[in-house]
Amino acid sequence: MAHTKAKGSTKLGRDSESKRLGVKLFDGEKVGAGEIIIRQRGTKFYPGTDVKKGSDDTLYAMKNGTIKFSTKRKNHFNGSRKFVKVVSVITAIK
Repeated sequence: MAHTKAKGSTKLGRDSESKRLGVKLFDGEKVGAGEIIIRQRGTKFYPGTDVKKGSDDTLYAMKNGTIKFSTKRKNHFNGSRKFVKVVSVITAIK
Protein backbone atom coordinates (compact mmCIF):
# COMPACT_ATOMS: atom_id res chain seq x y z
CA MET A 1 0.00 0.00 0.00
CA ALA A 2 1.36 3.39 -1.02
CA HIS A 3 1.98 5.87 1.77
CA THR A 4 2.77 8.84 -0.52
CA LYS A 5 0.03 11.35 -1.24
CA ALA A 6 -0.88 12.03 -4.87
CA LYS A 7 1.18 14.89 -6.32
CA GLY A 8 -1.52 16.04 -8.71
CA SER A 9 0.38 15.76 -11.95
CA THR A 10 -1.69 16.66 -14.96
CA LYS A 11 -1.40 16.20 -18.69
CA LEU A 12 -3.28 19.45 -19.36
CA GLY A 13 -2.25 23.10 -19.16
CA ARG A 14 0.25 23.38 -22.01
CA ASP A 15 -1.85 25.43 -24.43
CA SER A 16 -0.04 28.41 -25.97
CA GLU A 17 -1.18 31.98 -25.49
CA SER A 18 -3.28 33.39 -28.34
CA LYS A 19 -1.47 35.88 -30.58
CA ARG A 20 -4.43 38.21 -31.29
CA LEU A 21 -4.04 38.04 -35.06
CA GLY A 22 -6.50 39.37 -37.62
CA VAL A 23 -7.92 42.54 -39.14
CA LYS A 24 -7.90 45.42 -36.65
CA LEU A 25 -9.39 48.17 -38.87
CA PHE A 26 -11.92 47.53 -41.62
CA ASP A 27 -12.87 49.09 -44.98
CA GLY A 28 -13.95 52.73 -44.75
CA GLU A 29 -12.53 53.30 -41.27
CA LYS A 30 -10.25 56.24 -40.51
CA VAL A 31 -6.60 55.41 -39.78
CA GLY A 32 -3.70 57.40 -38.40
CA ALA A 33 -0.07 57.18 -39.46
CA GLY A 34 1.65 54.20 -37.82
CA GLU A 35 -1.55 52.45 -36.78
CA ILE A 36 -1.71 48.67 -37.21
CA ILE A 37 -4.27 47.56 -39.79
CA ILE A 38 -3.72 43.78 -39.88
CA ARG A 39 -1.71 41.32 -37.79
CA GLN A 40 -0.96 38.17 -39.79
CA ARG A 41 1.37 35.21 -40.21
CA GLY A 42 2.44 35.00 -43.81
CA THR A 43 1.11 37.34 -46.49
CA LYS A 44 -2.65 36.80 -46.55
CA PHE A 45 -3.16 40.50 -47.28
CA TYR A 46 -0.71 42.48 -49.42
CA PRO A 47 0.28 46.13 -48.78
CA GLY A 48 -1.03 48.73 -51.24
CA THR A 49 -0.48 52.49 -51.39
CA ASP A 50 0.66 54.13 -48.14
CA VAL A 51 0.76 50.74 -46.36
CA LYS A 52 3.97 49.01 -45.26
CA LYS A 53 4.66 45.44 -44.14
CA GLY A 54 6.62 44.86 -40.93
CA SER A 55 9.12 42.08 -40.27
CA ASP A 56 6.40 39.91 -38.69
CA ASP A 57 4.09 40.49 -41.73
CA THR A 58 2.03 43.12 -39.87
CA LEU A 59 0.48 45.75 -42.14
CA TYR A 60 0.48 49.33 -40.87
CA ALA A 61 -0.45 52.75 -42.27
CA MET A 62 2.16 55.27 -43.41
CA LYS A 63 -0.21 58.26 -43.65
CA ASN A 64 -3.53 59.42 -42.22
CA GLY A 65 -6.56 58.52 -44.31
CA THR A 66 -9.25 55.93 -44.94
CA ILE A 67 -8.71 52.18 -45.40
CA LYS A 68 -9.65 50.57 -48.72
CA PHE A 69 -9.65 46.80 -49.36
CA SER A 70 -9.46 45.54 -52.96
CA THR A 71 -8.45 42.50 -54.98
CA LYS A 72 -5.67 42.37 -57.53
CA ARG A 73 -4.46 39.72 -59.96
CA LYS A 74 -0.90 38.65 -59.12
CA ASN A 75 1.26 36.88 -61.70
CA HIS A 76 3.79 34.28 -60.58
CA PHE A 77 7.13 33.63 -62.28
CA ASN A 78 5.89 30.31 -63.68
CA GLY A 79 3.01 32.05 -65.49
CA SER A 80 0.23 31.10 -63.07
CA ARG A 81 -2.05 33.77 -61.64
CA LYS A 82 -4.00 34.24 -58.44
CA PHE A 83 -6.19 36.92 -56.92
CA VAL A 84 -4.78 38.55 -53.78
CA LYS A 85 -6.33 40.92 -51.25
CA VAL A 86 -4.66 44.35 -51.13
CA VAL A 87 -5.00 46.94 -48.34
CA SER A 88 -4.48 50.62 -49.18
CA VAL A 89 -4.82 53.94 -47.36
CA ILE A 90 -6.65 56.63 -49.31
CA THR A 91 -5.58 60.12 -48.23
CA ALA A 92 -8.03 63.02 -48.43
CA ILE A 93 -7.15 65.53 -51.14
CA LYS A 94 -7.66 69.15 -50.08
